[in-house]
Amino acid sequence: MPRETMAAKRERALEVARRMNEHYPAAECALVYGGDPFRLTIAVLLSAQTTDKGVNKVTPRLWERYPTPADLASADVRDVEDIIRTIGFYHTKAANVIKCAQMVVADYGGEIPRDIDELQKLPGVGRKTANVVSAVWFHKDAIAVDTHVFRVSNRLGLAHANTPEKTERDLMRAIPQKDWSDAHHWLIWHGRRVCHSQKPDCAHCALAEVCDAFAAKTDGQGDA
Repeated sequence: MPRETMAAKRERALEVARRMNEHYPAAECALVYGGDPFRLTIAVLLSAQTTDKGVNKVTPRLWERYPTPADLASADVRDVEDIIRTIGFYHTKAANVIKCAQMVVADYGGEIPRDIDELQKLPGVGRKTANVVSAVWFHKDAIAVDTHVFRVSNRLGLAHANTPEKTERDLMRAIPQKDWSDAHHWLIWHGRRVCHSQKPDCAHCALAEVCDAFAAKTDGQGDA
C-alpha cells in the first residue's frame, strides 16, 4: 500500500481532531496541582511510569509537608521517599524532586522557567514533562508524548515512529499547531477510555473509520 501523502494525513488529522473534540470536549490534565506551576512540574515528573491517579494520592501529603520550592529543596530524601513510596521508581523520583526544587530556588528565583529548553535543565524533567508544563501552565502550543499518545497516534496513523521524539515531530507536522495542546489531552483520554494497550475497544471507537490499525485488522492483513 502506498504511503499516505502529507496532505491526506493532515486532512485525516483534522477529522480526528473534530471527532475527538466532539467526544472529549472537557479533556484536560488529570493531575491535581492546585494551580501552581512548580507543583504541576513535580506532579508530571512523578507521573512517569505510573498513573496520574497514583500521583494524585501522594501529592497532597507532599504539598502539606513541603508547601514551597524552598521547603522541598531542604527536604530529607528518605522522608520524600516515604511519602511517594507507592508510585514507581520512588527512589529516583524522590532524589529528582529535591534536586529540581534546589535548582528552581538557586537558578530561577523559586519560579518555574517559561522556556522549554530551560525547563529541560531541571533534574528529572525531560521533554514530555517540559511540554506538559508549557502547554498546561504557559498555554504554549506543545504536544507531550506519553505512552498513551505514542500508542494511539501510531495506531491511528498520524505518526509512523518508533520513539516519542519522532512521534512528536510526526504529530506536529500532521496536526494544526492551534490543536497541539488539545490533541495531547484528547489522545491521552482516548487511550485511557477506548484504545487500551492490550484490548482496544474498536467496536465502540469513534475513530475507527479513520484508523490505520482498525483498517488493517478488518482487512485481515495485520494486527491492531
